[in-house]
Amino acid sequence: MNGLQWWCSAQTAAWTWSPRPFPGVWLLVASLVGVYWLLRRFAGQPASASDRSRDRKGKWAWFGGVLVLWIALDWPVGALSGYLASAHMLQYLLTVLAAPPLLLLGVPVGAWRWLASRSGAVRVVRFLTHPLIALAIFQLVLLYTHVPSVVDRLMVTPSGSFAIDTLWLTAGLVFWWPVVVPVPERPWFGYPLKMGYLFLSTVLNTMPYAFLTFGELPFYGIYELAPPIGLLGAREDQQLAGLMMKVGGGVILWTAITILFFRWYSREGEAEGPAPSF
Repeated sequence: MNGLQWWCSAQTAAWTWSPRPFPGVWLLVASLVGVYWLLRRFAGQPASASDRSRDRKGKWAWFGGVLVLWIALDWPVGALSGYLASAHMLQYLLTVLAAPPLLLLGVPVGAWRWLASRSGAVRVVRFLTHPLIALAIFQLVLLYTHVPSVVDRLMVTPSGSFAIDTLWLTAGLVFWWPVVVPVPERPWFGYPLKMGYLFLSTVLNTMPYAFLTFGELPFYGIYELAPPIGLLGAREDQQLAGLMMKVGGGVILWTAITILFFRWYSREGEAEGPAPSF
């Protein structure tokens, strides 16, 4: 574990619980804090009490997303992802499914209004974040970044590991955009379709889950040859990673589906108005 790495990657040295600095991760976290400050200045003062309330809640969402990313990418989770497939999967779940919706929810209302006023940008965003396109991008990144040859080639260098993490975060932002972001407007993509969209993603991840969980041999050379940690062998660690993908991913997505359902139910109740009294 000698030398300073700027980003977490696979190592051949024995694991140690001595903390290690990863300045690239710290720079990313500091950059995201700076991005929020710029967004707030750019968005200006909220136009109404409702906007002020949303921006107040959004601030906590943004910094919650930054914290989740920091946990996923920094020591020890980020460092362990070079030793254990299960730690790599935890990193995936946090980077793709947990942090992106929080970051998107944290963008000030004024920034979304500015984006909505730029017709050229809206056309590009409308295409890239169309639910079918977004789901396809999400699934392609999921499959590509879990192909054994890709993982074994990229995870051994800080730049390769950084590339995987960047792909994950980008795919996560694209995936969650149709569910969370109000720009562009899609009146047809209401709560029922949003719930169906998230449900479909839980079905589509069955193939990589089965690939990892029921494989008879370890698929990833870097984890099979990594210095051992704990009692799990490479195959058991890989099976745990598959279960984490299915169960952990399911928990996050079904939580989002539940939230959407109750929001839909609440909105339908408001539209109907109070029940008549007799």
